[in-house]
Amino acid sequence: MEAAFIIVALVLLFAFLGLGVYVTTKVVKAAARGVDRTITQARRTVEDTTLKARSFGQVGVPGALATLRLDLRNSMRATQQALYEGVQTDASLKESIGLFERLSAHGHELDGELKRLEAEPDRQRIAAVLPDLRERTAQITQASDSLRWAARDRARRFAEDDLTHLSAQIDVESGALRDWSSPPSDAFPHSTPTPPPTWNTPEPAALTVPTPTPEYPWQKTRRPEATT
Repeated sequence: MEAAFIIVALVLLFAFLGLGVYVTTKVVKAAARGVDRTITQARRTVEDTTLKARSFGQVGVPGALATLRLDLRNSMRATQQALYEGVQTDASLKESIGLFERLSAHGHELDGELKRLEAEPDRQRIAAVLPDLRERTAQITQASDSLRWAARDRARRFAEDDLTHLSAQIDVESGALRDWSSPPSDAFPHSTPTPPPTWNTPEPAALTVPTPTPEYPWQKTRRPEATT
């Protein structure tokens, strides 16, 4: 018996230790993901600020590349936010998110290419491919903008329909509240209550055997009368 208790105690001990290690690992991983997100967000902010400075402060090829990257990133980020926020209340946007993810792959590829060209010393070669880069950027941003504005128009239409329906209900309720011709039911507490309507069933003849009253399952059982 003592050996069995020792074995059970060891099993429980190792189980608790394993659970503690698992929980600690999950917490550490969650904290690491939070730090990674913070670092990524900070890096993105710095990069966007640098692109803005280049697009305004530099001319020629460097300024053009910075403008293309900035336009691409702003459009894709705005569309991503609109779709992922909208799908919380409109599940039909899941298909739009799938299309956006495919478009996002092309956007990341183009952004990486533009970033590599920023370090390219041959400015003439870059100037030669700039028309194609502008066309690709415009194609991606137009598709992204189309998805974003379609999602926003859909959400606005739903909001307008709900507001119209709500306004109609409020108008009906307001009209009922302003109907002064019908006093409330407690305005005349001593009035004789109106008898309920009858079915106008003719009374049976004196010698006719009375028809038994039908019983329904929701009726209470009649108590027998007490006998003396």
